[in-house]
Amino acid sequence: MSIDKLNHKSILKAMFKDQMISVGEAKRIDSNLMEATNEPSHPLAGVARSLPAHQKTGDKITLEYLCEWFAKQIDVPYFVIDPLNIDIGSVTQVVAPQYAKQNGLLAVKSTADSVTLAVRNPLDLSWKDNLEGLLRKEINIVFANPNDIDRYISEFYTLAKSISRSKITDEHTGVTLQQNLEQLVDLGRRGQLDAEDHHIVQLVDWLLQYAFEQRASDIHLEPRKEVGEIRFRIDGILHHAYQVPPNVLLAILGRLKTLGRMDIAEKRRPLDGRLKTRTPDNKEIELRLSTVPTAMGEKMVMRIFDPEVLQRSFTQLGLNDRELDIWNTLTRHTNGIILVTGPTGSGKTTTLYSTLKNLATSEVNVCTIEDPIEMVEPSFNQIQVHSSIDLTFSAGVKALLRQDPDIIMIGEIRDLQTAEMAIQASLTGHLVLSTLHTNDSPSAITRMLELGVPAYLINATVLGVMAQRLVRTLCPHCKQPEDVDATIWQEFTQGLDVELSSPCKPVGCLECRQTGFLGRVGLYEMLEMTDNLKTVVKPESDLTELRKKTKEDGLLTLRHSGAKKVASGLTTMEEVLRVTPFVM
Repeated sequence: MSIDKLNHKSILKAMFKDQMISVGEAKRIDSNLMEATNEPSHPLAGVARSLPAHQKTGDKITLEYLCEWFAKQIDVPYFVIDPLNIDIGSVTQVVAPQYAKQNGLLAVKSTADSVTLAVRNPLDLSWKDNLEGLLRKEINIVFANPNDIDRYISEFYTLAKSISRSKITDEHTGVTLQQNLEQLVDLGRRGQLDAEDHHIVQLVDWLLQYAFEQRASDIHLEPRKEVGEIRFRIDGILHHAYQVPPNVLLAILGRLKTLGRMDIAEKRRPLDGRLKTRTPDNKEIELRLSTVPTAMGEKMVMRIFDPEVLQRSFTQLGLNDRELDIWNTLTRHTNGIILVTGPTGSGKTTTLYSTLKNLATSEVNVCTIEDPIEMVEPSFNQIQVHSSIDLTFSAGVKALLRQDPDIIMIGEIRDLQTAEMAIQASLTGHLVLSTLHTNDSPSAITRMLELGVPAYLINATVLGVMAQRLVRTLCPHCKQPEDVDATIWQEFTQGLDVELSSPCKPVGCLECRQTGFLGRVGLYEMLEMTDNLKTVVKPESDLTELRKKTKEDGLLTLRHSGAKKVASGLTTMEEVLRVTPFVM
């Protein structure tokens, strides 16, 4: 052990010995910390704040890097606190919050025989023997970022306290009530929710802020038989986040429905709502709320919309130069129909909003009809579908045609009436963008035929189709080169002309929460309605024939787009195979 005391002098001495800093830098930092009147509560935080670049590597030495280095120096395991992997209800039962704060420790794992404690000072364990005797369990010590320990001591215990106190007691009978929505409404009218509602507010605030920090795109609140399950969708994959008692989940749902201006007492039919809030860094975020009644109770999903997606360039979305040229050629037309196709969650809305954002200049009138309006954008004129008052997609388009539009975006073409209105709009000099749910771009043509659209009208109006998917991208901080067998690569590409340049594999690090993936990028398939393709668009058109003809025209498939991103080390073959259809 090269460090025997936790102070900045010992840390600087060990860093100099490890050739991380020069003797001059060590003296300068020591002097600055000796003179500082507001030195951080932990020596590592104070040293990290004053550090230059690493003397050997030239990289910036962060507090996280320094903590991991310190753990190796004192031969104690380093632990990254990830709330998604911690049973908060269990670990907060190990010691009282006052004891945790006083001794700078946080339980991160608890079993019947042992407990793992993350500590701020692993060189001072004077309390360990006494606590081991009280708990009658073996204590395992790990070191973690002291700032994280301080933060999560506060958050975990506050959360546990809020859940335990989120019960309503009838003031007349003293009986604890099961907190269903009707009782919440009734007690709210009588003004009996003040103290308890404070804890629900804390729970909801924590839930939203935590989801933002974890880069979640959706929050699922799901009733189960004995618990309420909370899950986050991160980079397209659902992760368990937390479990709460069923009555607490009902209270959370009630709070969210109130914020979303939804009918708090209605739980027999699906409801929609939306709310705006802010992230920890004060960025405005919009959420779309949707509830459905299930066998176990009401379920809610919140879709998180980040306004910054509208500021992303098409290159950031994943379009290469060829795909972007085709897309720009299609969207430069003043009339016609452009279709974007793919399953739910494939990024169609982001593509359309980003396109409209670029097209919405002061010289044009951009109108949309959506169900629901996903993101409110001031430069568009957006209409919400309301089937209860007969404001359908087709009725909305019909109304928009009297609004002198230049560009119309239809949320989805679901039926013949909507398709006919889209065709009418395009034939009368408007550019129409819309979505379909099909596996690939040629399938969009056959879907239009199946809806009952005459082939000659498809040929006259459809300019092109973009099919897309989203794949997780490898974490740039930890991905490593990978040797791919030539036979496997040929089988994956199935004859596609893609050179395998620098494939990589996922590893896992702090930045990506040990998943190996960080963020997502689009795969695109661009189909242009050429004269050659129009010759096979007939009432009896066969999908196989259409696909064959599109390949003759040079269509590069979703698999081809994915193979290019694998070849460049952006994602993996497994990811591409997970999201792309089997059709080649």
